[in-house]
Amino acid sequence: MPSRLSLTQFANLPVGVDRPAYDPHTVTPGIVHVGVGAFHRAHQAAYVDACLADGDLGWGILGVSLRSPAMRDALAPQDWLYTLATGHASGEKLAVIGSLTQILVAPEDPEAVIAAMARPETRLVTLTVTEKAYPRKPDGSLDTGDPTVAADLANPSRPVGILGFLVEALAWRHAAGVPPFTVLSCDNLPANGATLRRLAIAFAALRDPALARHVERDVAFPSSMVDRIVPATTDADRLRIAQALGVEDAWPVVTEPFMQWVVEDNFPLGRPAWERHGVEMVADVAPFEEMKLRLLNGAHSALAYAGQLLGRETVADAIADPLIQCFVQGLWRESAETLSGGAGLAPDAYTARLAERFANPALRHRTAQIANDGSQKLPQRFISPLLERLEAGRSAPHLAAGIALWIAALSRRSDPPAFTDPLDERLKAAFAETGEPTETVAAILKAAGFNDADSYLPAVAAAYRRMKEDGIAEALAHCSQGDTTR
Repeated sequence: MPSRLSLTQFANLPVGVDRPAYDPHTVTPGIVHVGVGAFHRAHQAAYVDACLADGDLGWGILGVSLRSPAMRDALAPQDWLYTLATGHASGEKLAVIGSLTQILVAPEDPEAVIAAMARPETRLVTLTVTEKAYPRKPDGSLDTGDPTVAADLANPSRPVGILGFLVEALAWRHAAGVPPFTVLSCDNLPANGATLRRLAIAFAALRDPALARHVERDVAFPSSMVDRIVPATTDADRLRIAQALGVEDAWPVVTEPFMQWVVEDNFPLGRPAWERHGVEMVADVAPFEEMKLRLLNGAHSALAYAGQLLGRETVADAIADPLIQCFVQGLWRESAETLSGGAGLAPDAYTARLAERFANPALRHRTAQIANDGSQKLPQRFISPLLERLEAGRSAPHLAAGIALWIAALSRRSDPPAFTDPLDERLKAAFAETGEPTETVAAILKAAGFNDADSYLPAVAAAYRRMKEDGIAEALAHCSQGDTTR
């Protein structure tokens, strides 16, 4: 068995493998990050690694898993090191990242997580917990019926949800006279900072009005937009990277060369000097966020569901299909026309770059991975631009068909399913109660809790009916010809 990646193995790594340009032993955590998955490790942790190399060693990352110990168990024997493999058509570049200092598993010791957040040295708490971890109603308000909200209100000292941890740690700091940390969401939500702030205030108000006032008055919740394609790591990735390193890495990360981070610059307790390494520190993230959600993430969802329905395993496979590619181009045209503009945005150049990124043969980004959690993703990716076009008196056949693709992909899942949704039980019940396409679409939209569904039901139902009667390929072809009615 080969040796594991670790601090003692640095000297044995091959020439050409980048490694931390600092002593990881000297790094102290100034950031607590919740959600130590592949994306965080390919994105924020890589940016922080670059900042540590500049000599500002007080910004290490203490990671938190809200559920599984798997990442902790994989990286602890490696001194929290891991390999970032950046792949492109001409090859792969390997770099060992050292910005993680520890990983705590919240269900095992929630008080340890709260204590880590409450430390005066913790100046920043960041999140990549996915859209479904934010307990919201369809109108964006706090969902007080969410199980994590109820549990955390009943037992604040042993939280299970992200709001419970944040508010309890802020309460500890406030009681001790320690200024509050800044909370930075890195999830794909519109106005993610404002969204999280609204939820945190509402949650705190249910505990203590005075605590809610403190959160509202004193805690900064800057918004951010993140962008990097990060497929799930496979056993083939592990084997290939181990052979290149000469040591085993239990959980490397595979990604693309492109990376972007746009951050609202509001950090009362300071922050790493991210701007030295390409992060865009701005006053308003909204234009960047809107373009990314509607063009990149929207196209990703379309590729995922069309790919699942037409047997395309990866994003590169899907975008190589002329029919799917034509559909995505139509989707881009419709969505780009809804962008508010400003901030020097260039949607045409952006989508041209996206087409190149999607076609990268080095990334095995599975359509099934992207297809997960559609009920949480479609409102910002398809429904918002669809509603805007309809309200302006403009058609949107591709956006409507994108929702229909999701419904069709849900209806054709195997057992066990290739992808899942947090509302699976409701969605399954909705399918069971209906038969005719319009009734099915109406029931699914209702089960998902999508806003203003009546206004776009006819367009989505027409697209879904064509998919049922003529097949997916024929429906996509008709859609791109501007024909979604019969």
